[in-house]
Amino acid sequence: MAGILQGSLRLRTALKGPLTILGSSSASGGLLQPPQPAGLRHGTARTRTLHDRDDVSNTTSPGASPERLPFSKVTPEDLDFFRRILPGRTITDPDLLESCNVDWLKSVRGSSEVLLRPQTTQEVSQILSYCNSRNLAVNTQGGNTGLVGGSVPVYDEIILSTALMNKILNFDSVSGVLTCQAGCVLEHLSVYLEQRDHIMPLDLGAKGSCHIGGNVATNAGGLRLLRYGSLHGTVLGVEAVLADGQVLDCLSTLRKDNTGYDLKQLFIGSEGTLGVITAVSVLCPRKSKSVHVMFLGCETFAQLLKTFQLCRGMLGEILSAFEFLDSECMRLLNTHLKLDNPISDCPFYMVIETSGSDPRHDEEKLHNFLEEAMTSALVSDGTLATEESKAKALWSMRERVTEALTHDGFNYKYDVSLPVETIYQLVTDMRAHLGGQAKSVVGYGHLGDGNLHLNITSPTKDAKLLAAIEPFVYEWTSARRGSVSAEHGLGLKKRNYIYYSKSSRAVAVMAGVKAMLDPRGILNPYKTLPDRLL
Repeated sequence: MAGILQGSLRLRTALKGPLTILGSSSASGGLLQPPQPAGLRHGTARTRTLHDRDDVSNTTSPGASPERLPFSKVTPEDLDFFRRILPGRTITDPDLLESCNVDWLKSVRGSSEVLLRPQTTQEVSQILSYCNSRNLAVNTQGGNTGLVGGSVPVYDEIILSTALMNKILNFDSVSGVLTCQAGCVLEHLSVYLEQRDHIMPLDLGAKGSCHIGGNVATNAGGLRLLRYGSLHGTVLGVEAVLADGQVLDCLSTLRKDNTGYDLKQLFIGSEGTLGVITAVSVLCPRKSKSVHVMFLGCETFAQLLKTFQLCRGMLGEILSAFEFLDSECMRLLNTHLKLDNPISDCPFYMVIETSGSDPRHDEEKLHNFLEEAMTSALVSDGTLATEESKAKALWSMRERVTEALTHDGFNYKYDVSLPVETIYQLVTDMRAHLGGQAKSVVGYGHLGDGNLHLNITSPTKDAKLLAAIEPFVYEWTSARRGSVSAEHGLGLKKRNYIYYSKSSRAVAVMAGVKAMLDPRGILNPYKTLPDRLL
């Protein structure tokens, strides 16, 4: 196997000789009866759609926006205050605000007239203290790459951008702990760390735009979760500004700290509803000396599952990612992005990455795994890349599926987690359930952690199709004790579906925490928590 270091390896089950190298619960009451934070109320909430434009569509009930809450409106006096503390960084130009009012998918649109761009934690503190006293709603925004409408205003909330909070504060090469401001772009952090023989513990398709603060606020999962776990484990510290302007300094760099409640965990996955994350400390792994990427094809999902089991058993400690996509995803990649299939056509494809410290040891494990996968007829075809450029090309087949979907029509996106053995059955059942109503129904995701991205497209926005998808998709997931949001969060679009995954008591506790930390409800209103408590 020494020769594979210079190129990519093609595999076929038909080969009998050596591998060849080609080129280089819902009961209410009891536990907690919290005060009602602004925006939450018992009973049925009326909803209305957002302000539509020709190129921007919006969700429909129950994912649509509720009525505007009685927040104050921005006055000239407010603008004077913001301009004093943020000279040149208080934006009111409609043309500059346009991109901040619309989400990446162009599926929801707000009407904010003010964009604030602080550079320091103290400036964020001054902003929130003032907004809280004036009852002005605030929408915190990072890279605006979210997929559930959580990163843009619903109405006229002030947009607080972290884009200028982009300084790396410290990196300890001994412990591998990086401390930085919330507005650092994930890819920039990755480049910085790679130059110092380390990597970020998370990797996302949106890494060129997303901010680490937004990643933490949404508890982003990504491609490396199988190896390094979630941000609940790799984030060691958080600095956040509360709604009243108080700065909560939990910016620890310690791996072990058992003194009282672990408050930073409240902000990981809170989607900006409890406080504005201004800085984080992250535990970063050493960069692996030996990285291999395989792109394999198989005939059935059962074979894919068996290949995953074989991977875990034979690759063990060097297995760093196991992703999958179906043939419909490949069709979209071919059609819309002109990406060629690197292997022969198969119903299912896998992207498998290994990362280790000893190339010879890793190659031996890979050789044994591939031989077993082929001789047992689990894998139909495949290619193995050891050069970085070829590895990136293989990864693009998985990372660019979302991009391909945007060219296929109006998108209905679902991000669920399920027991691994049932993960693709949802795609199969959805296709049968919809019949010919949808243009495309595709499934891909992180098989290693049971996360399916189910995507459905139609030529244009179709209320009848949406009614057929929802609540079917949530009922199906809930019946198998899955989660209706594995990594994207709830945001605006999914907030009212929280009860499919959380009990009413759990949601009541969440509402109590929100009421305690943000009693006026000014932080990212209309997001994450449902419009009403059961």
